Amino acid sequence: MRAWIARRMIGRAIARLNAGDPGPILRNYSRDAVLVFPGSHSWGARYQGKDDIGRFFRRAVSVRLQFEITDVVVAGPPWRMTACVRLTDRATAPDGTEIYANRVFEFLTLRWGKIVRQELYLDTQRVAEFDKRLGVHERAGA
Repeated sequence: MRAWIARRMIGRAIARLNAGDPGPILRNYSRDAVLVFPGSHSWGARYQGKDDIGRFFRRAVSVRLQFEITDVVVAGPPWRMTACVRLTDRATAPDGTEIYANRVFEFLTLRWGKIVRQELYLDTQRVAEFDKRLGVHERAGA
């Protein structure tokens, strides 16, 4: 039951993000949440706080990333819940050509329905190649 509720909540927020609105997904984060994105590329950083995480999601919208959830697994009580989300993310050029695709695993720690920590696991080499296609060379956390 909890997994179904979590998948529905996350699914709605992702649908809004895919439509260009990061607001609903940001409401799922605590004020001092941490998002960790590993790797030596422009996305690689430790994003601290809702404002910083908001910049991350606004950037995802600006490069037309689209997300599709494939699995959600939830465990633990509401005051110390863990959620694991498997999804794919893709970006296409204006002509419809796919310029990036990756399979992502997210490990989330929640307290009373708010994300307090999120760790992303994916092929960071693909992210670095996406940076090259975008013409980006600086690191987000630098």
